[in-house]
Amino acid sequence: MDTIAAIILGIVEGITEFIPVSSTGHMILTSKVLGYNDQDEIMKTFEIVIQLGAILAIAIVYWRRILNLLGLNQKKSVNAARPSSKLNLIHVILGISPALIVAFFARDFIKSLFNANTVVWALVAGGIFMIFAEWYNKTKATITAEDMDEMTYKQALYIGLFQIISVLWPGFSRSGSTISGGMISGVSYKASADFSFLIAIPIMCAASGYELLDTYKDFNSTNIGYFAIGFIISFVVAYVVVLAFMKLIQKIRLTHFAIYRFVLAAVFWIFILN
Repeated sequence: MDTIAAIILGIVEGITEFIPVSSTGHMILTSKVLGYNDQDEIMKTFEIVIQLGAILAIAIVYWRRILNLLGLNQKKSVNAARPSSKLNLIHVILGISPALIVAFFARDFIKSLFNANTVVWALVAGGIFMIFAEWYNKTKATITAEDMDEMTYKQALYIGLFQIISVLWPGFSRSGSTISGGMISGVSYKASADFSFLIAIPIMCAASGYELLDTYKDFNSTNIGYFAIGFIISFVVAYVVVLAFMKLIQKIRLTHFAIYRFVLAAVFWIFILN
């Protein structure tokens, strides 16, 4: 690996990790373009490290909410003794447990699916699902949660169940499945995105930490510099992207991301599979 490659991959990870376009697909495509084998053990370790950079960015964006969930920064409402925020750890647990359970028991099977063919079809299927979710949210669903604090436990569980799709199908997009699942269950687009970003922290920390148990040996004096560069770049870019996405969320619809996914799938088909 060289410095330029570390920077490029860090940028790609930071841009794509939390928006519904499939960071897996982009990393595979970018690695191929740069001449790297994304299945190489050192490359896998590098991808885990830059993913941790993106996780740190989202943790900083939502630090107040995280403290509230942990009971360390609770604001009391004026008319009641209870906290003004209704979102709690049970919502988070319900949102992450289904995917974590499936990932734990199907880890080897899931790893066998990480290839370009699988990702291409996941990009297309995920895009269609996102278009459906947006249509359903506008025409069929009754919106009962305009923000995260209005979400029910049932809606959090629905989001968690939809997240399983992205676990079992690399390239489907974790944020795409969770945001879409929230919209189908009656949560607003913004609240679904907020909750998707928030539950990304524990689920990605768990997944990355587990993978590091197998790959920590790749940390050495030769690679550590590149890992550090990728981590920092991924952190900075992810931080900017998430803030921008939440500000522009009413202008950037899921359908726009779906169209982009179809274009990316075509690029995969032309340059990777043929």
